[in-house]
Amino acid sequence: MIGRAAVTIWCDIAPDVRDELNHWHAHEHMPERLGIPGFLRGSRWVAEQGEGYFILYEARDEESITGRAYLERLNNPTPWSRRMMPHHRNMVRGPCRSESRFGAGLGTELLTLRFSALAGKADALGRWADAVLAAVVTQAGLVAAARLRYIGQPSVPLTTEQQLRGGDQTPDWVVLVNGYSVDAVADVARELNEAALTRHGAAPGCAAGRYRLAYVLTGYTGRPEEKA
Repeated sequence: MIGRAAVTIWCDIAPDVRDELNHWHAHEHMPERLGIPGFLRGSRWVAEQGEGYFILYEARDEESITGRAYLERLNNPTPWSRRMMPHHRNMVRGPCRSESRFGAGLGTELLTLRFSALAGKADALGRWADAVLAAVVTQAGLVAAARLRYIGQPSVPLTTEQQLRGGDQTPDWVVLVNGYSVDAVADVARELNEAALTRHGAAPGCAAGRYRLAYVLTGYTGRPEEKA
């Protein structure tokens, strides 16, 4: 993961609107997001099974994902965005800080985990998770991992986009493991299962998902490339 912050998004998209949503997301929505100062890379991932999508916006710092420029876009969606937002079902969305990052690069396979720490267990859980992630990125088929925490924002009115979706849930702890081998990522998913997480201080109720990369955009400016 690049940057010190990210917006993490999980949602379901019905099959009959996927073609239009993918077109909108690649040609309007993600370029719009990557035009916000501090947004470094956006990626869209599709679940190995089911209707799930995972979307990740990696950013320079927390200000980039909580500041005025991003909020202005959230409250002023385009007509096409207004039409597509209600199709994001079961939305879990959270601006997060990056608490640890390991490895480098971007593979086509991704494991996402969402969970919370039991009271008094956060430090121990974080140390254990970081040790596991530091080790797995050295394995064949894996390239990068990160541990994120939701930025606990004060209660604010729903943005226009949230209202169009009917409100969102939020994550707490997020772990991402990325690689180029579907089998290697599946092995990590089996290792970091709910039983292992709860043994080291996580609360019951871990949510895991495996995704394949569908689209990525980095450093978008909206301007044609300059010629030498």
